[in-house]
Formats: sequence, C-alpha cells, structure tokens
Amino acid sequence: MTSTNDFIAEIIRAANRVEKLSTSERRLLLQRAVEAIHKLRERTGIPSSNTNHDAIFDLQAIEVTVERRKTGEIKTALLLAADMIRTLHIVLDSGTQIKTKVAE
Repeated sequence: MTSTNDFIAEIIRAANRVEKLSTSERRLLLQRAVEAIHKLRERTGIPSSNTNHDAIFDLQAIEVTVERRKTGEIKTALLLAADMIRTLHIVLDSGTQIKTKVAE
C-alpha cells in the first residue's frame, strides 16, 4: 500500500469511530486531509475554483468549527475527504494531466 492509500484507510477508520475521537483529533485529521487534497490537486493540475462551491471549502469550514459540529457531519466530511483523495490519487496514477486555459 502507498502512503496515500494508508491515509485513506486511516480517514475511513476514523469516520467509522468518529464518536471516539477527541475534538483535536477530528480537527487534525481534517486539516491533514485538506492539505493532502491541495497537494494532489497541484500534482494533477487541478486548480482551486476559489469559490464557495469548491468542496474543499466545506471541509475547511467544518474543520474550523469542529467543536460545534454533530458527529454525523464530521463523519460525512471525513468520508468526503477520503473520496476526494482516492479520486485524485487515481487520476494521478493514471498519468492524466489536466491543463486549464486562462480566460483573457
């Protein structure tokens, strides 16, 4: 297994026992996931949309307010993060490069 696959498995295990995680553990895992998504996006050539429609902004919003979030919201966010990382990892492994055109 690669370190990315190990991290995906860690996130999924945490999502399945989120009620046992402390607030700081929840926050740290979401922070690590957001960082991983950013790095994978850069490596694949996918730019951030820099809008609130970007799913990463939802993850960041949950991360900064984690102490006020319900367990189900945290679980959903962790599973979303794991899916995003898995999908980006597949794109990267396929060798696909994404090129964007800047509007003039």
